[in-house]
Amino acid sequence: MSKAVNTKTKETALLFGTFLIAICGLIYELLNGTLSSYLLGDSIYHFSLVIGLFMSSMGIGAWLSRFIEEELERAFVRLQLIISLLGGFSAFILFYAFAYINNYDAFLYLITISLGTMLGIEIPLIIRILKESFSLKTNISNVFTVDYIGALFASLIFPLVLVPKLGLMQTSFLFGMINLFVGAMAWYIFREILGRRYILYLFAVLAILVIGFWQSTNLTNMIENKLYRNKIIYKEQTPYQKIVVTAHNERIQFYINGAIQFDSIDEYRYHESLVHPVMITAKAHENVLIIGGGDGMALREVLKYEEVEKITLVDLDPAITTLFRENQTLSQLNDHAYESPKVTVVNQDAWKYIEKSKTLYDVIIIDLPDPNSISLSRLYSKTFYHLLKKQLSKGGAMVTQASSPMYTHKAFWSINETIKSTDLYTLPYHTYIPSFGEWGFVLASRFPIKLDGRELTKDLKYLDETTLNKLTTFAPDIAKVEVEENRLSTHRLIEYYNEGWKRWYH
Repeated sequence: MSKAVNTKTKETALLFGTFLIAICGLIYELLNGTLSSYLLGDSIYHFSLVIGLFMSSMGIGAWLSRFIEEELERAFVRLQLIISLLGGFSAFILFYAFAYINNYDAFLYLITISLGTMLGIEIPLIIRILKESFSLKTNISNVFTVDYIGALFASLIFPLVLVPKLGLMQTSFLFGMINLFVGAMAWYIFREILGRRYILYLFAVLAILVIGFWQSTNLTNMIENKLYRNKIIYKEQTPYQKIVVTAHNERIQFYINGAIQFDSIDEYRYHESLVHPVMITAKAHENVLIIGGGDGMALREVLKYEEVEKITLVDLDPAITTLFRENQTLSQLNDHAYESPKVTVVNQDAWKYIEKSKTLYDVIIIDLPDPNSISLSRLYSKTFYHLLKKQLSKGGAMVTQASSPMYTHKAFWSINETIKSTDLYTLPYHTYIPSFGEWGFVLASRFPIKLDGRELTKDLKYLDETTLNKLTTFAPDIAKVEVEENRLSTHRLIEYYNEGWKRWYH
């Protein structure tokens, strides 16, 4: 009877261990892909690369497992010790490689291939260890069932719980400890075979991982202070993005996922260029919609027009709108625009909001981050612009920031072409912003647009009538080129965008 109980315990423990291994494996995969996207951009490329390397390496590991012919239990426990260390420190190693060694890709390949190979060895080992308990058919069915369920569980908790609550580095150390727990459980089951010395190994690795988890905030701060030029005064990992605010001598810079969104020393150039051309183009200003722009700077510029009666600001992330409304230092930058009774904030996906909206807007201002992912590219697509057109009043006008006509030449003109394909008149224009370089915008309406001869509101730091007239002049090296419009079926804009930046910085 005792032997039967022990056998049943071994079966249950190893299947539960398979479940945990599957969770850990997918978490490491998601960590590598997310970190690469965060640090280098081009999320499609890096997630595809990580998944491809990881899965192919698991295949190599499964093939290599045939050469482990004896002491399967010992090999399994040793694998858990190594995986727990490498997986636990994977986020730290990649962060460090990017910030200090300047050879990120090599470390990404090494970690992904190593983890994939070792995880590929694990499943065949478990199947072979369990061969005495089940038939081959039942054995494979049980192992792969819990493996796939574990992968599903990981895919749900990673974006919903782990990233927003723990961040990337603490998540990495935590799942290193979970891998170690699987190793400890396996040692306990096979302790008569393995002996007591593995207790020392397990506790030594646990101590290292616990220290890493405990110090992860300090480690992250050390690396991020290297990545950002100035002192970090605020940072937060939200369910949607990583927010960082830096400061130096009252100069403030705001970053999302490592990309600068504004620098207080010259942000007025960007926001005046974004807002005022569309305001002087629209024939009325009563009802204004701002998509994105959670920092409130565009809001500040719109509020300079007394005839504005209502402004709806739609920004996905409540952390940003709350930060720029409640933080005294940051709210000063937008002149406390959120306190205006004219302002309504909606924290919702812009697409969902526009789909359900039945309001006509006189002015629509699109102040979104650059289209470097599918989630952002869809908000620069022909379908989305069609939805916006339906919400635009007959005498209304809309504008979008459109990346750089210099650095992302084709992407800029693709945005113009995409809006134009909805049968709106467009007017592309650009200006120089020291923090960004040459930067572009696209203005659109149901009628032909001209900026020359228009009178601007007072109290502007950058734009005047002379400057306004120069915005639509493009030098030959940034002049219009033949490009495709951005559709949901192709997302050509992402290709153009990444192609442009790689030309300049790779």
